[in-house]
Amino acid sequence: MDGGELEPTEPVVGEYLLSHHTPADEILSELAAATREATADAAGMQISADEGTLLTMLTRLTGARFAVEVGVFTGYSTLCIARGLADGGRLLACDVSEEWAAIGRPYWERAGVAERIDLRIAPALETLRALDTEPVIDIAFIDADKDNYPAYYEEIVDRLRPGGLVVLDNVLLGGRVLDPAYQEPRHMAMRRLNDLIAADERVDAVMLPVRDGVTVARRR
Repeated sequence: MDGGELEPTEPVVGEYLLSHHTPADEILSELAAATREATADAAGMQISADEGTLLTMLTRLTGARFAVEVGVFTGYSTLCIARGLADGGRLLACDVSEEWAAIGRPYWERAGVAERIDLRIAPALETLRALDTEPVIDIAFIDADKDNYPAYYEEIVDRLRPGGLVVLDNVLLGGRVLDPAYQEPRHMAMRRLNDLIAADERVDAVMLPVRDGVTVARRR
C-alpha cells in the first residue's frame, strides 16, 4: 500500500471526533473562514479545530507562562495557545511571513490576547538560538517546515523546564513516513526525528493519531 493513501483514522471516525470536542467559538471560526478565503489551497496548513482545543487544554494544564510557537501561518494555533496562558503569560510566535500572520492580528485583538503574543518575523532557528539557554519554556508547538523539525526540536527541548511540553504536528506526513518509497528530505527528517524522540531519555513521549499525527513530549 502506498503510504500516501493511509488514514490515521477512518473518515467516519474523524468526523465523529470533530463533532465531539469543545467547538471553536465565533472568533476562531471566523479566522478559519478568513484563512480559507485569503490563502486558498494553502489553507490546509491551518490546524483543525480539535487540535486547537487540544493546544489550549495542554497550555492550561501546564500552567504555562512562557510558550513558543514555530510556524504561525494565519495565527489560529497562536490564538489557541495564547488563550491557554496563565495570567501574565507570553507567547513567542515565530514565522517568516508577515503577510499571512497579519490575517490573524485582528482576531487576536478581538479575543483580548494580542498583548500576550510576541510575533517575530525571522527564520525560527535564529530566533530560538537567540533565547537564553536556561530551561524556561513551559510549552512549545512546532508546525513549520518539516526539513527543520529536528533542529527546532533540539533548540526547544534543551530549553524546556522539567514537566514542560513540546507538541509537534504532522509527524505522519499523510502516512508517508511509514512508506520507505518516500525519500524527500522532509520525509527522511521526520523519520529520524520520530525515532529520536521515541528513544530520547530527556523526555517521555506519545504519538497520537490525531489528524496528521501529533506527538506530545514531556521533559523529564
